[in-house]
Amino acid sequence: MLGGVRIPVHKACLALMYACGLRISEAATLEIGAIDRANMQLRIIGKGDRERLVPLPQPVLDGLGALWKTHRDPRWLFPNRSGAPANQQVLRRTFQDAARAAGIKRRVTPHALRHSYATRLLESGVDTRVVQILLGHVHIATTAIYTHLTEPTRVSLKAILDGLMTGL
Repeated sequence: MLGGVRIPVHKACLALMYACGLRISEAATLEIGAIDRANMQLRIIGKGDRERLVPLPQPVLDGLGALWKTHRDPRWLFPNRSGAPANQQVLRRTFQDAARAAGIKRRVTPHALRHSYATRLLESGVDTRVVQILLGHVHIATTAIYTHLTEPTRVSLKAILDGLMTGL
């Protein structure tokens, strides 16, 4: 779906949201200084001004570096034309346009990227507590909503249960 986004700043911002589980408010206002290249992580100031560090995948870091060379803004990673941070409403509209172009019929918001990040981590076996920290959730119950049974989880659960019950 993100392949259909044509504005490079918007595409990079939305891709970062998916790659790092960011809220739109966190991504849009991300400053250049939040990138720790040496440790491959982002310093995020989330809800309630709580700080968290999230891993930054190398391909995403490379893409951010290439994007920065196109605008060279001294402060914002995703500046708009006037030099302010990217407008969240514009990013939402860009995301919804890309979803429609990809054939997604129901209304979807950029927050779906954060949900997808959490679900992908849990399906890959990352501990729920680690996902809680990466998302910046205060309560584990907030993270637990991502533990829903997805199809890959359902298939693997079936195989485990079949193995346990064989020979009874």
